[in-house]
Amino acid sequence: MEQQKITFANRNGQGVTMAAFINFPDGFDASLQYPAVIVAHPGGGVKEQTAGLYARKLAEQGFVTIAFDASYQGESTGEPRHLENPCVRTEDISAVIDYLTTLPYVDNVRIGAMGICAGGGYAANAAINDRRIKALGTVSAVNIGAMLRNGWEGKGSSRDAFPLLEAGSQARTTEANGSAQVTFPLAPLKEEDAPSEELRKAWEYYRTPRCACSTAPSIAASRSLTQLVTYDAFNMADVFLTQPLQIVAGSAAGSKWMSDDLYARAASVDKNYHVVEGADHMSLYDVPEYVDEASSVLASFFKNHL
Repeated sequence: MEQQKITFANRNGQGVTMAAFINFPDGFDASLQYPAVIVAHPGGGVKEQTAGLYARKLAEQGFVTIAFDASYQGESTGEPRHLENPCVRTEDISAVIDYLTTLPYVDNVRIGAMGICAGGGYAANAAINDRRIKALGTVSAVNIGAMLRNGWEGKGSSRDAFPLLEAGSQARTTEANGSAQVTFPLAPLKEEDAPSEELRKAWEYYRTPRCACSTAPSIAASRSLTQLVTYDAFNMADVFLTQPLQIVAGSAAGSKWMSDDLYARAASVDKNYHVVEGADHMSLYDVPEYVDEASSVLASFFKNHL
């Protein structure tokens, strides 16, 4: 497998330059055409972390793959930094497709998308909206709006999310009047802040040598809350999400209810749900035995549908 670090213009009108890794399978021949898979990173993540790992795993199975930093995040450009606007995150995936269609070695009718955590939700939303995506995969999928409204395990009431909207609204006013940017953590800042063992692992993943990255502070601009809280990544999935679908989730994941929801709501006739026994949400980011199982399932799925 060969990897190149690239940049390209995001054509969505905000003047953003995207940073990405593009991966080529062994024996790559630029005179041929290959199926391609886009991999979207979690909220607060970057291409060097789990998205890049899955992109490499799929490239080893014969795909051209691309893992990218979202607009306003990582090494991609855009101000304000750390913006987590869900519509922009979805549009980023379509912007990557725009770029892939300019490459002579990518078969434009064999493009798939996948994502991990919130990236899975955004990939689903992109597939709902962009018919160039011919197959969809998710790993530990999170519908970020539902998670903010109802909690990590889906047990809360949406009405309890009003304070988040208030915080996002106030952050906009504060920043508009000259104060420094207000942010909130997407992974616990300290180990003792974690409300559960599963989310302690999120702290470990993002804040320790396990997978900390200087371009991934795992925070978001608080102004993003005014878009995130009411967002539904799976909106209209019952009508427009018709592409083949492969969901992967851990049996012990607190977030599994969102994968269940996607499976139930997707209109796809060909939809598949693989449960990795013993894995929690974070295990599927980088634990070798679980990643190997998940990536093998996804590789087989994309080979069958691209």
